[in-house]
Amino acid sequence: MRTTRDRIRHAISFEIIGILLIVPLGALGFDVHAKDMGVIVIIGSVLATLWNYFYNLMFDRTMKRLKGRVEKTGAERVLHAILFELGLLVATLPLFAIYLGISLWQALIMDIAFVVFFLIYAFVFNWVYDLLFPIPEAI
Repeated sequence: MRTTRDRIRHAISFEIIGILLIVPLGALGFDVHAKDMGVIVIIGSVLATLWNYFYNLMFDRTMKRLKGRVEKTGAERVLHAILFELGLLVATLPLFAIYLGISLWQALIMDIAFVVFFLIYAFVFNWVYDLLFPIPEAI
């Protein structure tokens, strides 16, 4: 299992890189001022960081209990990313709608675009992270 320090490094690096990518892409893609995109992305990032820590801890504990290991197969990585993004979608949908003054439908479309982006990003980031910082038991 990963240490608390490693989980914090993982969550913070994931969010910083994600913010640097999504603010300009989201502002351009949705014709939203970069400042407004930055506000919702940073608030979303704080929510995502907290969710990331607790979700990954729960997922690893579940993997350890059910499979006897925390290393993920390709299919388990896909499931991991999808479940993470679904949980985050529930938290961010009202945030987008209220802050940007848009309908829930418009916020859902925006959120789905972010989910697609972050599904791909999470898969790649976590894979690279695991290569750069192997799980201690896997060494």
